[in-house]
Amino acid sequence: MTDNENSLLIRLGNAIDSGTLNQVRHILNNLSPPDIAHELETAPPRFRNILWELVDDEIAGEVLQELSDDIQAEFLGEMDSAQVASLTEGLDVDDIVDILQQLPGRVIPEVLQAMSVQDRQRIESVLTYDEDTAGGLMDTEVITVRPDITIDVVLRYLRRFEELPDATDNIFVVSRNDTFLGTLSLGKLLTSNLNTTVREVMNTDVEAIHVSLTNSEVAQLFQRQDLVSAPVIDDKHHLVGRITIDDVVDVIIEDADHSLLALAGLSDTEDTFSSISRTAPRRALWLGLNLLTAVLASSAISLFEETLEKVVALAILMPIVASMGGVAGSQTLTVVIRGMALGQIERDNIGWLLTKEFTVGAINGLLWAIVMGSLASLWFNDWNIAIIIGLAMAINLMAAALAGTLLPVLLRALKIDPALAGSVILTTVTDLVGFVSFLGLATMFYT
Repeated sequence: MTDNENSLLIRLGNAIDSGTLNQVRHILNNLSPPDIAHELETAPPRFRNILWELVDDEIAGEVLQELSDDIQAEFLGEMDSAQVASLTEGLDVDDIVDILQQLPGRVIPEVLQAMSVQDRQRIESVLTYDEDTAGGLMDTEVITVRPDITIDVVLRYLRRFEELPDATDNIFVVSRNDTFLGTLSLGKLLTSNLNTTVREVMNTDVEAIHVSLTNSEVAQLFQRQDLVSAPVIDDKHHLVGRITIDDVVDVIIEDADHSLLALAGLSDTEDTFSSISRTAPRRALWLGLNLLTAVLASSAISLFEETLEKVVALAILMPIVASMGGVAGSQTLTVVIRGMALGQIERDNIGWLLTKEFTVGAINGLLWAIVMGSLASLWFNDWNIAIIIGLAMAINLMAAALAGTLLPVLLRALKIDPALAGSVILTTVTDLVGFVSFLGLATMFYT
């Protein structure tokens, strides 16, 4: 937290105590909307609600669109449909749609009814698409021209606009029935002869994005081709909107948040300063699931109770085998999930990846089996213990590599989020394999 942020929160606290908030209001509303949103997200709930009340109505919509989904939903839940409609006035269609998607389904029609006819029609056209697709991500505000007009006509047409849409680097060229034909870059527009037709200088080698393409695939396309904006088309190849780089950056951040938080069983809309009553139940569910897997692992251990009673050293060394398998499996799982997110893993290369990860697991398993076996023999002066823990560690590291590679693939095939479910299942697999192999080998050696 910077000195300015500390200062604002301190001033807010002092202002609340003294009953004077005008100074805080002045400081807050002199910030840019993204900075105001940052202040709201870094403030504890008690201060956050007061800060939101201090935001000027003219910029409240811009601030709201910068907030996380959780906080958006919190503020929107306290507004009626007319307030939401007023708040979103003047925002881009894609930003309005993002905000509306935080509302309960029954409320959205009421908000749309409170909007102007033109805004309502534009927003409804985007709401028909899934929010995690190009159609749900796109903005319908596009500038189009026909291929048979001259550059001079295009320039005169553009001068009629008060301003161009944000992140405009191309003008889209369409036919009379709105079929997408290509793009006209602003660079070409400014450097071409005025009497040249659009058809002569337009770029027809443009890969338009279909409305059904997923957000992650859109982000990968922008990354590969270094795009600033891209046209979006429907099944009939009609131009229906555009996607800009600022929307794609949001997708990348959301995907990164999702991957990070899902590994801990948390929602990707998790608010750092959400209330105890909201946070505790969310985490309790995940902890309960982990408890079930822990009980399963303990049940496996109980099968070897007689062996453990005979050789106390086994109880001391047993967690090492499970821990090494868990770490090795997590390394593989993370690499595979990342590869999936980047679109690098396909049916054709999964076999090679599986072989590679298994080989790495075998090499590391052999290396650390020798290290731990040597250490165990010196520690307990028992070569049987050394052989048991060495073999068990090698087995578990190879099993962890297989599980870490195959689990995400299988979960994705079952339409289950690998980032969310993978870590729990992987932990269960490595614990069970580790305990059963270690204690099973011990039973063979000592009975």
